[in-house]
Amino acid sequence: TAQKRMPGTSLEGSHPTYMYKVVLLGSMSVGKSSLAYRYVKNDFRELLPTVGCSFFTQTLHLEEATVKFEIWDTAGQEKYHSVCHLYYRDAHAALLVYDIANKATLNRAKLWLEELEKRFLPDEIVIALVGNKTDLAAEREVTTEEGEEFARTKGLLFMETSAKSNYQVNDIFMAIVQELLRREKEKASTPSSHGRSTVNLEESRARMRCC
Repeated sequence: TAQKRMPGTSLEGSHPTYMYKVVLLGSMSVGKSSLAYRYVKNDFRELLPTVGCSFFTQTLHLEEATVKFEIWDTAGQEKYHSVCHLYYRDAHAALLVYDIANKATLNRAKLWLEELEKRFLPDEIVIALVGNKTDLAAEREVTTEEGEEFARTKGLLFMETSAKSNYQVNDIFMAIVQELLRREKEKASTPSSHGRSTVNLEESRARMRCC
């Protein structure tokens, strides 16, 4: 399910807690680890290539809910590609990261999108296209418009960022949170047939107990 209810909270409660798994996907050296590190630690490091996967957590105390992020930072090297689907299984959101100074990395992000489209229905995952390294504007190979246009045609969130100069890093994660919470509200107001059957099961169980 798109949310795991945390102990002691309920959807009826005035302040629900949601846990979301977020994965970062993209070519090697586009700055996925630096983005995660900047977001969680508010610091910049030139990080060594990730081996397999690294893991960060971040808790946001927002007015309408508490959001706990599990951030999975996947390795960009080709040799890890075959196991990456294990990392993004059950993800609620994905950041497809490319380097604005390297056109090939945008094409790679498009391939990642195809992978996600095979495994998730559109309403099962929030996907953001992220053009990182705006600090390399002088070497730019991908225009903002090109990234924007691709994201628009595919219905993705889009933002350009720089982990190095801390440009819009918080903003893109907040945009993802807002979209996830918007979807939670939508689900709550229009119960799916699955949601209804769950309630019915509970009711029938209560009836069985009382008789």
